[in-house]
Amino acid sequence: MKVSDILRVKGSTLYTTTPEDTLADAAQLMAEKDIGSLVVISHGLVVGMLTFREVIQATVKNGGTFGTTTVYRAMDSGPLICTMETELDEVRRMMLERHARYMPVINNRMLMGVISFYDVAKTVVDSQNFENKMLKAYIRDWPEGEGGDAAAKV
Repeated sequence: MKVSDILRVKGSTLYTTTPEDTLADAAQLMAEKDIGSLVVISHGLVVGMLTFREVIQATVKNGGTFGTTTVYRAMDSGPLICTMETELDEVRRMMLERHARYMPVINNRMLMGVISFYDVAKTVVDSQNFENKMLKAYIRDWPEGEGGDAAAKV
C-alpha cells in the first residue's frame, strides 16, 4: 500500500501558513479547523511544518503567551516528507523513528497533502479487518473433501 492510497481515501483538504504569520494566528486556525498541523509554505515551496508540539514549545519558551512570535521561529524547518509512491511500511518506520505525527506529501516540489499517524494507523487497521473478513469467508467456504479429512486423521 502506498501514500497515494491513503490520500485517495482521506481527501485533499490542505491547511497552510507562511513563516511570516504570527504563531497566534496559526494556532487560531488550527483550533478553528480542529487540526494538529499546518504546512509552512514560502514562495510556493514547503519550508517547514508547524504542529501543536511546536506551538506548545514556543508558548512555554515565551512565558506562556504567543507574544509576537512568528511561525518561522516556532516551526520545524526540517520535517519528514514522503511522496505519493512511498510505501506505507516506510512511512510507519520514518514516523516512529522521528516521533512524527504529521508528514507532508510532496511530488515534484508540489504539496499533495498531509498524512497523519492516525491516517496510517487507520489504514493498517482497515486493511487488517478486510484481510480477516476475506480469510474467514475463505475458511467458511472451504470444500469438504480438501484438507478437512486429513486434519481429522492426524
